[in-house]
Amino acid sequence: SFCFFSSRSGAKLIAPLGCLVSRQKHTLPDLPYDYGALEPHINAEIMQLHHSKHHATYVNNLNVAEEKYKEALAKGDVTAQVSLQPALKFNGGGHINHTIFWTNLSPNGGGEPKGELMEAIKRDFGSFANFKEKLTAVSVGVQGSGWGWLGYNKEQGRLQIAACANQDPLQGTTGLIPLLGIDVWEHAYYLQYKNVRPDYLKAIWNVINWENVSSRYAACKK
Repeated sequence: SFCFFSSRSGAKLIAPLGCLVSRQKHTLPDLPYDYGALEPHINAEIMQLHHSKHHATYVNNLNVAEEKYKEALAKGDVTAQVSLQPALKFNGGGHINHTIFWTNLSPNGGGEPKGELMEAIKRDFGSFANFKEKLTAVSVGVQGSGWGWLGYNKEQGRLQIAACANQDPLQGTTGLIPLLGIDVWEHAYYLQYKNVRPDYLKAIWNVINWENVSSRYAACKK
């Protein structure tokens, strides 16, 4: 949506980040379960640090970057606007990605999806086992820090697997609509699984919230 603000040179139309002028600050979302609810697959210490420290830092830094961006817009300082893009991408992506991630997990998760999502997985990957193997392999293969994703390609009407580096948000960088994200930053698993990322990835399938993934799939098909 576009939003107007007034200055000495008259009204200006801005759109890049929505209505920054009168917007509310981003806030850390509550987890839909306790920190220890995903044990033994992801322990409470990891969840507490991941949510209350790491995600909170992305939120705080995003608010700071947006405030600076708002000032740069008001001054018409394009150089400053451009220089703030990496901070907006990193912290904005971190906030977007983690907000999806928490809902993608559940103490009542695991197993396999049902209904339309399962049919689509079989159609696009041959079988659930094949899909699971591919997403695991892509996530294990992320060099350094990043994410493995199941996304929906709206133009082609099919599911796709992708990897994103660092905190690059899936939709903003690939156009795919995010359905399921697996965080493979070391802070997501190191305290419990040390440097053995494959063990973490094997465990996380036990807490995947397929109801959430299915509802995301249904929503993006409308």
